[in-house]
Amino acid sequence: MSQPSAPPILDFSPFYGENSDAKSNLIDEVRKCCHYNGFFQITGHRVPLDLQRRVMNCSRRFFDLPLEEKLKVDKNLTTFNRGYELLRSQMLEVGTGPELKEGLYIGEEIPEDHPYYLGKKLNSGPNQWPPTVSDKEEFQETTMEYYHAVFDLAKDVLGVLAQTLGVDSTFFDPLTEGAVATMRYLHYPAQPQDTDDKLNRGIGAHTDFGCITLLLQDEVDGLQVLDAPSGQWLDVKPVPGAYVVNLGNLFMRMANDKYKSNTHRVINKSGRERYSIPFFFSGNPDYICECLPNCRDEGEPAKYGPITVQDMVTASYKESYGRAEEFKKGLDSKKADIIHVLTTVGA
Repeated sequence: MSQPSAPPILDFSPFYGENSDAKSNLIDEVRKCCHYNGFFQITGHRVPLDLQRRVMNCSRRFFDLPLEEKLKVDKNLTTFNRGYELLRSQMLEVGTGPELKEGLYIGEEIPEDHPYYLGKKLNSGPNQWPPTVSDKEEFQETTMEYYHAVFDLAKDVLGVLAQTLGVDSTFFDPLTEGAVATMRYLHYPAQPQDTDDKLNRGIGAHTDFGCITLLLQDEVDGLQVLDAPSGQWLDVKPVPGAYVVNLGNLFMRMANDKYKSNTHRVINKSGRERYSIPFFFSGNPDYICECLPNCRDEGEPAKYGPITVQDMVTASYKESYGRAEEFKKGLDSKKADIIHVLTTVGA
């Protein structure tokens, strides 16, 4: 993997089989990816292609709604990141503009009498469902069927990651028990060909906040992963039915920086609308993240102290959304200055 190359496509099916050689090969390949850039794609998983197609159709139906209908489930109506997010709401890369994407945040249904809701745990609360989306019941059922299927796949991926560290596949069970995960329907409008892509990103260059991310892409490309040794941006071409898997900052922290949470971005210059569905697996919000087994050389200290999933991911959210708000305030200030000048000259 010394030459720059896009994240490899790995057959995940040996995880479910009895062929020990094939399983060992899968574990070795995943380990190599974790050390290199923390990205790979998987096929041969257990999420049905038909379910993937149905959920992508749900996403398109939602984003086809008029803006006033989407705003009925505005994320700002909650304090726990559930609902619709406007274009230009987030800014992950310093020096760019807020991002050319809109989204719908979805998670496990957490009722208002649940301990997670009462304790203001990470992204925990009831979903906001769009009241006027076509075939509303099917929309909700398909969305949650898919959520639970990918939640289970995320646990399987963590089982393989555990084995790459030389421990049993059940090692992360305390992390996955009562875990919080957030799914997003994302829509990237077609980006005009003459825009400055240094400022206009579908998503700016960033690393993910939590443990692992599983991304379902439609047929339109745009995702790019940084090859750190060469400095090149590598396209991650969509593969029907596959998931792009990457490690997040929380996992890299637990791995004492031995495994990589790598920089990636989206620039949609296809001239077409792009849809994707990332699934961000954070973990049990009260889980104490500490240095993982076999992630320190003899005599090497842990680089980071213990931290909960809740504290680590919450701090990252605040930083990225705060950056977008500061940018917008700056634009408003500039507009006010221009208006003042024009008014003064006119007087």
